Amino acid sequence: MKTEKGAASLLANALGIVLGTTEIPLRLRAWDGSEAGPPEAPVLEFRSRRALRRILWSPGQLGLSRAYVAGDIDAPGDIFAAVTALSSVGKFSEPGPFRPLTPRELATLVSTAVRLGALGPNPAPPPEEAKVTRKGRLHTRKRDAAAISHHYDVGNEFYALVLGPSMVYSCAVWADGPDGGGTPAGRGLPAGLDDAQKAKLDLVCRKLGLKPGMRVLDVGCGWGSFALHAAQHYGVSVVGVTLSTEQAVLARKRAADAGLTENIDIRVQDYRDIADGPFDAISSIGMSEHVGREQTPHYVDVLHGLLRPGGRLLNHAISWNAGPTKPDPDSFIPRYVFPDGEMISLGEMVSALESGGFEVLDVEALRQHYALTLRAWVRRLEENWDEAVRLTSLGRARVWRLYMASSALGFETGITGVNQILVQRAGGDGPPLRRSEWV
Repeated sequence: MKTEKGAASLLANALGIVLGTTEIPLRLRAWDGSEAGPPEAPVLEFRSRRALRRILWSPGQLGLSRAYVAGDIDAPGDIFAAVTALSSVGKFSEPGPFRPLTPRELATLVSTAVRLGALGPNPAPPPEEAKVTRKGRLHTRKRDAAAISHHYDVGNEFYALVLGPSMVYSCAVWADGPDGGGTPAGRGLPAGLDDAQKAKLDLVCRKLGLKPGMRVLDVGCGWGSFALHAAQHYGVSVVGVTLSTEQAVLARKRAADAGLTENIDIRVQDYRDIADGPFDAISSIGMSEHVGREQTPHYVDVLHGLLRPGGRLLNHAISWNAGPTKPDPDSFIPRYVFPDGEMISLGEMVSALESGGFEVLDVEALRQHYALTLRAWVRRLEENWDEAVRLTSLGRARVWRLYMASSALGFETGITGVNQILVQRAGGDGPPLRRSEWV
């Protein structure tokens, strides 16, 4: 019979110190069968003493994340409910690095670990942790390639399970519907993620004003989904660049299977090394988050130089909406998901584009759309859990479950946003008088 005493009660006190709260809205379940906390709250299960040891050595988000990825901690029920509860209290609700523990708090944690038999050496991080060095200059070509490989070269079959046949790894565009249901914007199509992704790709094509014969650059082309849609439905030729070898292999195969090898050129190439402009239009969908704040002006300059006068650029990117904060390189996302990734605010991106010589034609916020998209991805991952583990590892599947669920909540609360910024280089034909060209 589970009791309110035992390891769980001591764990609740320890976790409260780490989170900076006296009331944890979680039901803690310990390895000895004991439980503590509100009976109806989401369950957080400590499966081994090693979980507390990880938290003791890294008392913050990193320690908790490592314990979850390694399987020392589990959220056996609704992952969204567990993450919401954890994020609603203390230091987890604050952006930026955790406040260091006081000597007294640290002594209490050590004492708790001794009582529970959890004291010991720092456990090795789970193998899924990024191998990108924590030192050196950011966003060199070599370092960016390593960071991209960590996230994207984990197996095309794994991504197909999560993303579905669209193979689009960015925010879809929905008209309505909770939890990833609903219909794609403006098309009246049946409910579903795949149709919502097609609607997004078509929206980008319309915003760029694509016409037969145009030459288009797709920066960060992924598995070639935008290139395929643009070539098939708008008669353009597309150069797609990615730093992921695995993405390029599949993108080329998809183009060949569609009979579009003459229209689509997929390259493993850094955007800074493209030398065969100009292009009539440029799409950058979910790529500029990898560029970094300091490199953003150079990113804008490069794309401006690759675009013909009068050509349009669409920059689709996640934004940071929580105000100026110091990034925490030892939090979960940079350690396990996007090494060296950096979100900047919408205002910063618009300013950089205008300073780089572009005229802003349109800005569309899609924050709620990304929450729906992420929830749909989590559902697909959970529905295909055993196969996802077989294709990668249990740790990798747990990383993606935690990252996508926590990201969905970030978009729902407004900490993060995602925006499509449409700009035009001066010269050539003027912009449309109204947005009716693409809405």
